[in-house]
Amino acid sequence: MDRCKEIKARLRMEERYGGLSLVFGDNQSLKKEILQVIDDVKKETGQAPLIFDKISTEHPEIQAICLEFHDDIHREGGDFFTKVLKKLKIDKCDKGV
Repeated sequence: MDRCKEIKARLRMEERYGGLSLVFGDNQSLKKEILQVIDDVKKETGQAPLIFDKISTEHPEIQAICLEFHDDIHREGGDFFTKVLKKLKIDKCDKGV
């Protein structure tokens, strides 16, 4: 199965801001895997992005884990996101986001 169909990655980069949303639907085992990978990358890099759950009881298919770096002057968040995506075996992000 194409991993990008299981987990939809949405990346947003602006001046001094970086955000990555990993949409996993209502699959709790994928959520666990995503959180474990994020924890591993945090330990590996020493970086600590803001992490929060996007939960929707009305639309469980859009549940996501979101990571954000604010005031990211040196654009270090991009490397963090790349490591997370690589460990999750996601090779592309959703278009139009």
